[in-house]
Amino acid sequence: MAITSSAKKVIRSSARKRVFNLRRMDTLRDTTKSLTKALAAKDIAGAEKFLSAAYKAIDKAKKRGVIKGNTADRKKSRLAAAIKRARA
Repeated sequence: MAITSSAKKVIRSSARKRVFNLRRMDTLRDTTKSLTKALAAKDIAGAEKFLSAAYKAIDKAKKRGVIKGNTADRKKSRLAAAIKRARA
């Protein structure tokens, strides 16, 4: 347990940040899942609509430091490749 006042303050602030980070990850996960479900249902037009929302969620998570840059790029690349495969 924290002893100093600054350590207690860090615990409080990290708990607040954790809520935002979890919310950001939930949004990222939900958008990518909805895109993959649309692809599984052969709904390419719907998947393309979800692609921009997924890109937005990935970029925001990257910007806030929830995920690393290369991870964000890899996720975006795999989603785009999945749509490309579904078109073919």
